[in-house]
Amino acid sequence: MPRRNPRQGRVQRRKTGPNGRRDAFRCVGCRLDVPFSAPGTAHRNHCPHCLTSLHLDDRTPGDRRAGCRGRMAPLSLTVRPDGEWMLIHHCLSCGELSVNRIAGDDNALVLLRIAMRPLYGARLRAGMQKVG
Repeated sequence: MPRRNPRQGRVQRRKTGPNGRRDAFRCVGCRLDVPFSAPGTAHRNHCPHCLTSLHLDDRTPGDRRAGCRGRMAPLSLTVRPDGEWMLIHHCLSCGELSVNRIAGDDNALVLLRIAMRPLYGARLRAGMQKVG
Protein backbone atom coordinates (compact mmCIF):
# COMPACT_ATOMS: atom_id res chain seq x y z
CA MET A 1 0.00 0.00 0.00
CA PRO A 2 1.56 3.38 -1.00
CA ARG A 3 2.09 6.13 1.51
CA ARG A 4 -0.37 8.99 1.44
CA ASN A 5 2.11 11.76 2.26
CA PRO A 6 5.58 10.59 1.24
CA ARG A 7 7.19 14.05 1.69
CA GLN A 8 5.66 14.84 5.07
CA GLY A 9 8.14 14.19 7.88
CA ARG A 10 9.71 15.81 10.85
CA VAL A 11 10.05 19.54 10.79
CA GLN A 12 13.67 20.68 10.71
CA ARG A 13 15.00 22.56 13.70
CA ARG A 14 15.52 26.28 13.23
CA LYS A 15 19.04 27.19 12.22
CA THR A 16 18.78 30.84 13.18
CA GLY A 17 17.66 32.61 16.34
CA PRO A 18 14.87 35.16 16.62
CA ASN A 19 17.21 37.97 15.49
CA GLY A 20 18.21 36.13 12.29
CA ARG A 21 21.60 34.94 13.58
CA ARG A 22 22.57 31.42 14.47
CA ASP A 23 22.46 31.05 18.24
CA ALA A 24 23.63 27.42 18.59
CA PHE A 25 25.54 24.66 16.84
CA ARG A 26 25.28 20.88 16.89
CA CYS A 27 28.27 19.08 18.44
CA VAL A 28 30.00 16.60 16.12
CA GLY A 29 30.90 14.40 19.10
CA CYS A 30 27.78 14.02 21.26
CA ARG A 31 25.22 15.59 18.85
CA LEU A 32 23.84 17.99 21.48
CA ASP A 33 22.83 21.56 20.63
CA VAL A 34 25.35 23.97 22.13
CA PRO A 35 24.70 27.72 22.55
CA PHE A 36 27.31 30.12 21.19
CA SER A 37 27.31 32.16 24.39
CA ALA A 38 29.78 30.88 26.96
CA PRO A 39 30.81 32.26 30.34
CA GLY A 40 34.48 33.21 30.43
CA THR A 41 35.14 33.44 26.70
CA ALA A 42 33.94 35.46 23.71
CA HIS A 43 34.33 32.67 21.12
CA ARG A 44 32.88 29.28 22.02
CA ASN A 45 34.64 26.71 19.91
CA HIS A 46 33.98 23.41 21.69
CA CYS A 47 31.12 21.47 23.24
CA PRO A 48 30.87 21.94 27.03
CA HIS A 49 29.67 18.33 27.45
CA CYS A 50 32.28 16.26 25.58
CA LEU A 51 34.84 19.05 24.80
CA THR A 52 34.95 18.08 21.10
CA SER A 53 35.49 20.85 18.55
CA LEU A 54 35.69 21.46 14.79
CA HIS A 55 38.81 22.71 13.04
CA LEU A 56 37.40 26.05 11.84
CA ASP A 57 39.82 28.76 13.00
CA ASP A 58 43.22 29.28 11.40
CA ARG A 59 45.24 32.04 13.09
CA THR A 60 42.92 33.86 15.51
CA PRO A 61 39.80 32.75 17.43
CA GLY A 62 36.67 33.35 15.38
CA ASP A 63 38.39 33.89 12.01
CA ARG A 64 36.83 30.71 10.50
CA ARG A 65 39.62 30.42 7.90
CA ALA A 66 40.78 26.84 8.37
CA GLY A 67 40.19 24.72 5.28
CA CYS A 68 40.34 21.40 7.12
CA ARG A 69 37.00 21.46 9.00
CA GLY A 70 38.01 18.19 10.69
CA ARG A 71 36.92 16.90 14.09
CA MET A 72 39.15 18.02 16.96
CA ALA A 73 39.41 15.73 19.97
CA PRO A 74 40.44 16.98 23.41
CA LEU A 75 43.97 15.74 23.97
CA SER A 76 45.29 17.32 27.14
CA LEU A 77 45.22 20.34 29.44
CA THR A 78 47.78 22.98 30.20
CA VAL A 79 47.80 25.78 32.76
CA ARG A 80 48.87 29.34 32.05
CA PRO A 81 51.07 31.21 34.55
CA ASP A 82 48.00 33.12 35.78
CA GLY A 83 46.26 29.81 36.67
CA GLU A 84 43.86 29.65 33.72
CA TRP A 85 43.30 26.17 32.28
CA MET A 86 43.72 25.73 28.54
CA LEU A 87 42.42 22.80 26.51
CA ILE A 88 44.70 21.26 23.86
CA HIS A 89 42.79 19.91 20.84
CA HIS A 90 44.17 17.54 18.21
CA CYS A 91 42.67 17.62 14.70
CA LEU A 92 41.90 14.07 13.59
CA SER A 93 42.07 15.07 9.89
CA CYS A 94 45.25 17.14 9.53
CA GLY A 95 46.97 16.47 12.87
CA GLU A 96 47.30 20.12 13.91
CA LEU A 97 47.29 21.03 17.61
CA SER A 98 45.48 24.06 18.98
CA VAL A 99 45.14 25.58 22.43
CA ASN A 100 41.75 26.92 23.54
CA ARG A 101 40.46 28.57 26.69
CA ILE A 102 38.03 26.51 28.72
CA ALA A 103 34.61 28.02 29.36
CA GLY A 104 32.88 28.38 32.70
CA ASP A 105 30.21 25.81 31.82
CA ASP A 106 32.57 23.04 30.61
CA ASN A 107 31.98 19.63 32.15
CA ALA A 108 34.30 19.48 35.18
CA LEU A 109 34.31 15.67 35.27
CA VAL A 110 35.53 15.43 31.66
CA LEU A 111 38.19 18.09 32.33
CA LEU A 112 39.46 16.15 35.36
CA ARG A 113 39.53 12.89 33.38
CA ILE A 114 41.72 14.56 30.76
CA ALA A 115 43.96 16.06 33.45
CA MET A 116 44.38 12.64 35.13
CA ARG A 117 45.34 10.72 31.95
CA PRO A 118 49.13 11.14 32.38
CA LEU A 119 48.94 10.06 36.02
CA TYR A 120 46.84 7.02 35.19
CA GLY A 121 49.29 5.98 32.45
CA ALA A 122 52.25 6.36 34.84
CA ARG A 123 50.45 4.25 37.43
CA LEU A 124 49.84 1.49 34.88
CA ARG A 125 53.48 1.54 33.76
CA ALA A 126 54.67 1.36 37.39
CA GLY A 127 52.38 -1.61 38.00
CA MET A 128 53.74 -3.43 34.94
CA GLN A 129 57.33 -2.89 36.06
CA LYS A 130 56.60 -4.58 39.42
CA VAL A 131 55.11 -7.63 37.71
CA GLY A 132 57.99 -8.13 35.22
